[in-house]
Amino acid sequence: MSLDLMESLPADWRGKIDPYLDPIKVAALSAFVSQEYDEQTVYPPREDLFNAFRHCPYDRARVLILGQDPYHGPGQAHGLSFSVRPGVRIPPSLRNIYKELAGDLDVSMATTGDLTPWADQGVLLLNAVLTVRAGDAGSHAGKGWEEFTDAAIRALNDKDERVVFVLWGAYARKKAKLVTHDRHVVIESAHPSPLSAKKFLGTKPFSKVNKALADAGEPEIRWEHAVD
Repeated sequence: MSLDLMESLPADWRGKIDPYLDPIKVAALSAFVSQEYDEQTVYPPREDLFNAFRHCPYDRARVLILGQDPYHGPGQAHGLSFSVRPGVRIPPSLRNIYKELAGDLDVSMATTGDLTPWADQGVLLLNAVLTVRAGDAGSHAGKGWEEFTDAAIRALNDKDERVVFVLWGAYARKKAKLVTHDRHVVIESAHPSPLSAKKFLGTKPFSKVNKALADAGEPEIRWEHAVD
């Protein structure tokens, strides 16, 4: 089944991202992703591919949390970075995110890994690469997704309102160069992976995000809402 990525993208984001994209490269990426979905087991499911954009319209986007690659196990990825479907075991990185949230804002540890409530409040939960083959981490890296998602970051940078960019780990932190307007805030730290959790825990990103939003007169994110 043919897949036109730009046609599948919500119209509000399409208009903002399109100026930063090479149509020839997007066509090649569309062809690659279509073939992968047709011939391989690919996550997230096709219908969830652009959930991050669908749940967080451009005009409401206030925070970006950037991941690298979707989860590659069955039933995990559903189009939001770090998030898993309700009922799916919480992965280690997300568990560390919840530990930090609990310590930062003195809230209970979440029992579900579904971060949709964050997305619905204006948190763009974006992976740099939006698809992956089952059981093969990084398999769709270098195929064109990086340019596509960089365009989304550049579009956020264009916003007149403050956006807070949360970049965890060396890969994500490289994207800080795309944020060029001083009205925005970049929050960087180690990745919440168990490999770097000691450097991540205690960095208080959630209170920092809310302070940056409040300083710009914007509503804070109800981070604990994901616990409900």
